[in-house]
Formats: sequence, structure tokens, C-alpha cells
Amino acid sequence: MMKTYNQNLPVNFIVMIVTVLLISIVMLNSCTKVVDIKVGNDIDKLVIEGMVIDTAGSQSVKLTTNVPFSNSNTYPPVTGAIVSVNDGNGSTYNYIEGPSGIYTSPAFVAKAGNNYTMHVLVNGTDYTASSRMPELVVLDSLSSKVSPFDSKQREVTVYYKDPAGKANYYRFVMFLNGVQVKAVFVFNDDFNDGKKVSIDLSDDDTDMFSGDKVTVEMQCIDKSIFTYWNTLMQQGGSGPGGGVTPSNPPTNISPSVLGYFSAHTSQKKSMVLK
Repeated sequence: MMKTYNQNLPVNFIVMIVTVLLISIVMLNSCTKVVDIKVGNDIDKLVIEGMVIDTAGSQSVKLTTNVPFSNSNTYPPVTGAIVSVNDGNGSTYNYIEGPSGIYTSPAFVAKAGNNYTMHVLVNGTDYTASSRMPELVVLDSLSSKVSPFDSKQREVTVYYKDPAGKANYYRFVMFLNGVQVKAVFVFNDDFNDGKKVSIDLSDDDTDMFSGDKVTVEMQCIDKSIFTYWNTLMQQGGSGPGGGVTPSNPPTNISPSVLGYFSAHTSQKKSMVLK
């Protein structure tokens, strides 16, 4: 005998069946759907990378335009700009271009405590940024040790004494056999104010072995520059370089462009890894 089905099923039951079917269809589709992550690709924008430091020699500002995030590191220079920096004490330093896109000042030594203001005039727009140079915190020493993840690899440790009672921000730039490591290293003193500090500098994309020469530059930076580099570090970025990152970091330049202007102390130490 052929079975017959009750055509007077409760409405709630029918709704439940339809809902389950729809959910199943969505789940099956999600298993094969390709997620399209939108990476910033707003190209041909001005990039300003400027700094003044507390060591003898000329200061520099680099002007380029950015390229797609996936492109090679070749960034067109911006020429013909007018660049200057004021030290907050009445002195203005006019920069000269050469080579293309690189603007350098007459030799002057920036001083801790001074507030420096950069002006960059490009195509009729005056871009400005200010940065206050913090007090120097001494880089005591470097050491190396075996990586906990690979006995053939090495890690570098930096040592310094953080001053008590004030907010301090640090950036470390590492060079391996004369080539700058792309990884970004920035730290604050939220958890080590006034303490002796040791920090390991390691990068999954950089292989360091016994016999390699490592140079570390320690920069004491202001809060806005810390925010800039910390944003890049969280994204795994390697600095502006002209490339568009998935989320461009907050700049201290106005009107807003890619890049930064930093007045910071600079000291370097080198060692051969053991």
C-alpha cells in the first residue's frame, strides 16, 4: 500500500525544515567560497620620510610616490620640492636636493628637548609635521644567544636602563652584515618603567648565524612616532617605503600623506654573533 503524508503539518515545523535547509546550503557554499581580502592599493600618493638626529652630519628628507603593495621595492622619487626644518629656537635649515628625491640639510646636530618642524612644499601644497626629540637613553650593550627554535640560528639581545617616572618610547633598527633587516622593533616602558631592560630582537624572516655581523641602532622616539611604527609592527610591515600597506599607519604629517617625520636620538653598537 502506498504511504500518504499528512499535508497539514504545523507551520512551525515547516519553518524549521526550511530554515535547516537554507543553513545547510549556506554552509556548503562557504566551504568553497574564496574570501577576497581588499588590500589598500591607492597608488601614486606622496610619501615623506623625514628625520633629524642628534649626531653630527647632514639631516635628510626622502620624497617618493607609493606603488602597489605587491610590487617590488622601486619607488619613483619626487623632485623639485622645497624642504626646510625649523628647530624651534629661531633657526631654519633649508634642504638641497641630490640625488633625486633625497633632500639634505647643511650639517647640524639636533638637540634633545627641541621641537622640530618640517615643511615640504610640493605642487603648491605645504606639508608640515612636528616632532620633539626625547632625552637620550643609553644603549648599554648587545649580546647573542642560540635561538630556542633552531640551534643553528642566533638571536640578539639589547640592554638599557629605562628612566623612572616618565613615558619613554624606543625603536630598534637592526642591520645584518650591512643590510637593514625589514622587521620593525618598537617598545614602550608601560611594564618596565625605571627598570633594567633586556629585549630579544628576532625575526622569523631573517636567518642569523654564528659569525654574522649585527649592528643595532637604538632610537629614542616621541609618542606619535611610536604609534606609527607600532601600527606597522602589528601588521608585520617594514616601514613606508612607498608601498601601500593593508592599513596605512597614522602619520604626524598634515595634510595627511604616507610617511612620518621623526626627531630622535640615535646610537649604534655592533657585534659578531657567537
